[in-house]
Amino acid sequence: MGIFATVALVLLSGGGAAASPATASPPGGLPGVAVPVLSWADCGDGVYQCSSAKVPLDYHRPAGASVTLQLRRWVAADPAHRIGTLFLYAGGPGSSGYDWVSSFASSSPQEIRDKFDIVGYDPRGVQRSQPVSCLDGDDYAAQWAQVSTRPVPGAFGTALRLAGQWDAACRANSAALLPFIGTEAQARDLDVLRAAVGDQKLTYFGESYATYVGTVYANLFPQRTRALILDAGYDPQKYSNDPYAYDYGQYAATESAMYRFLDWCAANPAQCPFAAGTPAPTAAVLATKIHAILDSLDANPVLDADGRVSVNGATMLSELTFRLNSGTRRWVALGTALHDAESRTGPLMYSIGDGDASFNAVNVSVECADRGYPRDLGQLRTRLAKAAADFPLTAPGMAYGPPAYDQTHAPACVQWPAARLSRYTGPYTAHGSAPILVFGNTGDPDTPYADSVVLADTLEQGHLVTWQGEGHTARRKSACTETYMYDYLLNLAVPADGTVCTDAPIPA
Repeated sequence: MGIFATVALVLLSGGGAAASPATASPPGGLPGVAVPVLSWADCGDGVYQCSSAKVPLDYHRPAGASVTLQLRRWVAADPAHRIGTLFLYAGGPGSSGYDWVSSFASSSPQEIRDKFDIVGYDPRGVQRSQPVSCLDGDDYAAQWAQVSTRPVPGAFGTALRLAGQWDAACRANSAALLPFIGTEAQARDLDVLRAAVGDQKLTYFGESYATYVGTVYANLFPQRTRALILDAGYDPQKYSNDPYAYDYGQYAATESAMYRFLDWCAANPAQCPFAAGTPAPTAAVLATKIHAILDSLDANPVLDADGRVSVNGATMLSELTFRLNSGTRRWVALGTALHDAESRTGPLMYSIGDGDASFNAVNVSVECADRGYPRDLGQLRTRLAKAAADFPLTAPGMAYGPPAYDQTHAPACVQWPAARLSRYTGPYTAHGSAPILVFGNTGDPDTPYADSVVLADTLEQGHLVTWQGEGHTARRKSACTETYMYDYLLNLAVPADGTVCTDAPIPA
């Protein structure tokens, strides 16, 4: 069911919190849902405005408990030519759109800043908007201290036990929110916010997981779409309804990206200190060197002043794979970081902390709320073993580690303790929507390029723009793709099907 069709724009001066909501049930809306009245006020920096908005916790019981979302906006600099509001969703799940507003606005063309209010917000469960809580930083770090980057005997049992502890902590700290943190509820939140700012149709920019939010929105409210950019797309059917296959694609993308980096490193030892001094370096030889570092850290981790494990192979591997997201423009720095890691120094000597616990609490909770993992431990064991065997450099530390990012979720989701009352399972064609632009990088280590291809093909009005480059997401990496993005947002211009960008990456 839809929520809102139209609503008058109401902006109040002064005050930082939202006023009492104005009840509304426009044609096509969900009876009983209130349109928040936004009370925008200076955020305290003299540049951006902030507000809050109450939305139903459970859209099937809109008069019940609520969640308060925190919003931040850049106000269109040329109000006479204002087009509307551009909503940002930073993905993750777990990233802050509230924080993203400033960097997005400052790095966008003046015409975007002139003609759009740019609004970002923390989705339900994220940071300022009733954050999900599972383990605290110390307890989470203690979980990482118990795992290896190899598929050692007992690895499956350890992964299952750690995931069970994680799930129990999520239930103990956030039981009321867990059933309602899934993407269908988040897409409905987005429509409430669209109504609250007074836009008849949604203009949206979403990266990574946010492409799934945008996809679900377009299916729930196809007639309310103006322009949706989905950068680094999810294959929606596989993500929701075939999660092991989706995870396998992510494992493959991460391993593949690692070996492309190592191929470059081996071929360019003058620029990649990790290969310098290695006789006849190859990607395989360098992968063996990485294994040696990880094995050494597993056997003899770095301890903090209290004698607790601070850095081991699993924490280093997590940071190493994350750094692949920046693409080739960071490969020189990554080669230096690997060289430093041999002497246990540098940025890859990463310690798990409160920020990781907070981000992954959302990341795991949303995806477990969204995805239909069978409650079959035998299948879980088989699937994790296959990933670890097929992608031996990067997969074992993730498959058998604590609940963390994306493809690491299966042990937690198989045992997930909450009902999935906000899960969306399809359809995904978005019949009747406006044209939707999907962007995909051929070398994306996080959301495989093939998923962007499938997403564009699945959407009846999907149009794919490809960037032949490395790294996660195209914006701020490819100037060519950004040209298409901004022309579409401003003028609704749709590139020709099959458009490919081959430009060099924007310098970091």
